[in-house]
Amino acid sequence: MSLTAQQLMERLVSYPTVSTQSNLELIDFVEKYLNDLDISTQRVPNEDGTKAALYAHVGPQIDGGVVLSGHTDVVPVTGQNWDSDPFAVIERDGKIYGRGTCDMKGFDALAIWAMTLAAQADIKRPLQIALSYDEEIGCTGAPPMIDHMVSMGMPRADTVIVGEPSMMSVVTGHKGGIGYKMHFHGFEVHSSLLHTGVSAIMMGAKLIEWANQVNAENAAKAPAAIDAAFVPPYTTLHVGMINGGTAHNITAKDCTFDVTFRVVPGESNAAWRDRFLAKVAELEAEMKEIHPDAGITAEQFFELPGLAPETDGSAEHLARQLTGANATEVVSYGTEAGHFQAQGYSVVVCGPGNIAQAHQPNEYISVAQFEKGEAFIKDLIESLKR
Repeated sequence: MSLTAQQLMERLVSYPTVSTQSNLELIDFVEKYLNDLDISTQRVPNEDGTKAALYAHVGPQIDGGVVLSGHTDVVPVTGQNWDSDPFAVIERDGKIYGRGTCDMKGFDALAIWAMTLAAQADIKRPLQIALSYDEEIGCTGAPPMIDHMVSMGMPRADTVIVGEPSMMSVVTGHKGGIGYKMHFHGFEVHSSLLHTGVSAIMMGAKLIEWANQVNAENAAKAPAAIDAAFVPPYTTLHVGMINGGTAHNITAKDCTFDVTFRVVPGESNAAWRDRFLAKVAELEAEMKEIHPDAGITAEQFFELPGLAPETDGSAEHLARQLTGANATEVVSYGTEAGHFQAQGYSVVVCGPGNIAQAHQPNEYISVAQFEKGEAFIKDLIESLKR
């Protein structure tokens, strides 16, 4: 039996697919649901088999179709004060609450629903769905999925719509990014003999302060023309978590934290990587001058290509035709759109919901936005019939 788009969203939200956990129960459901409707699917598992992406194709086996792209993982709810069960959809006062309703199981549900509508329609151009994992920890699940779609010879779409929440505006550009897991290895001594030891925390603080200084420098300079529309219109560095130390009177042996960059299109990930690693090498040399066993490990854990506006892109043309949106929109958050574009697809970001609700306690998508998403899907199916 076919489910409505909202019923599909309720099922998807019920699976607690926080990035630290498996998403296989959700993938099992989507796979069985589509297969029962005679829609074949393809899984792309991660290396240890604990997670999987899924993609599918409906319509003629020809190039030139449309991909609806979404991610299945959500951010944690730990420490957040929710008024209801975050993994149960609750509708009240014109809002639909639940973890992922906005980011982005609401769109995932619409995409699955679209596949069922397309399977029952006489479409002339194919429709495809691509559901990834681990987007929330750096868009790391999308590249192997896209590689698989290309290498397995699935008819190549000419348009990808990544349904991140954009209030159904057509977003044609976003920042890129890189992220590093940092581990400062210090040398423990009694803190009264601070000068003979190496505090991993205090040395890590130097890198964090460097990040603060770089942010201030970037904010103070005039942005390049290509970057001026972004908010903020410059590259930013961020440290979101930090751990380390054993006691107040011991120089810290270890300090770990992540450093992430959101890079404007006028600058490159590679240039920022080089500048960052040069600073790391400078600090490591300072540590080793005190004790040779001290040092720094910098492990890159993600790299996200930016999304560059296209000239006469098929994705932008279709999305504007379906939404009636004419404004030029760019965003500072990253999406999997950059990975699709790097593989030669024409891509835009366009989905229901407000990004301001993403990752928040009591996350919601408004009923009005979800209905706009449903109308968009219906119009998309009609366009594929022509």
